[in-house]
Amino acid sequence: MSLAATGDLVREAAAGGRAVAAFNIITLEHAEAVVAGAERVRTAVVLQLSENAVKFRDGQLLPIARAAAACAEAAAVPVALHLDHVKSPELLRQAADAGFASVMYDAAHLPYGENLEATRSAADWAHANGLWIEAELGEVGGKKGDAPLDPHAPGARTDPDEARRFVSDSGVDALAVAIGSTHAMTTRTAALDHALLARLAKALDVPLVLHGSSGLPDSELAAAVAGGIRKVNIGTALNVAMTEAIRSNLTGADPRPYLAAARTAMTATAAAMISALN
Repeated sequence: MSLAATGDLVREAAAGGRAVAAFNIITLEHAEAVVAGAERVRTAVVLQLSENAVKFRDGQLLPIARAAAACAEAAAVPVALHLDHVKSPELLRQAADAGFASVMYDAAHLPYGENLEATRSAADWAHANGLWIEAELGEVGGKKGDAPLDPHAPGARTDPDEARRFVSDSGVDALAVAIGSTHAMTTRTAALDHALLARLAKALDVPLVLHGSSGLPDSELAAAVAGGIRKVNIGTALNVAMTEAIRSNLTGADPRPYLAAARTAMTATAAAMISALN
């Protein structure tokens, strides 16, 4: 099957009142597991590579991007490629030639005016090169080991009126909103601000994206989708499954047994979390 377009998958999910699961991958085993999990539940999915994952691979985007694309093209369900949390303009400009249908440009750490200016420039470039673009307003904490923001700290939640202006002025196709989730959570104990989500869904006419979703129980994920979330980013849940499987199977010098166990564990996790959204 040829590579799908992220925007098309999100629109199709929105039309059915669902959300697309978008999994951050680091290794080939991640990509294989996500595709296998999506095939198990017969549902489209997005494979995401973050700027941090590219840095881990010595800054080389193409080797892992080509591997992910090969997994997607061999899949029995639609699979799209998305370049996630990009801050580097140089990396952004590699996306179109590397098989990505979409990109999340991350300037949320900047003051509002600088975020808007940088995001508008990124959106102009993305659209000129056929890419669907996502941005973030408010800040979902927990990236790179940072402590999560206090839910009541300035900038920790997305303001609906500001979000409406930001989307209109930047021209982005989707917006990641900060409503109480946190990146890198290893327990599923977080709770969302569903009243704020309702206000955001009413204020905005672009798809809403939820980051930091690994820390949410199934009931919160389902409620987020019912409230208008149309793309759900998941990463840490895969890494937890992978690490636990490797720890349990780390014997001998051959890496294949423990990597196979890790892939099997991640497949089950991916299938379960996709099912929670649909």
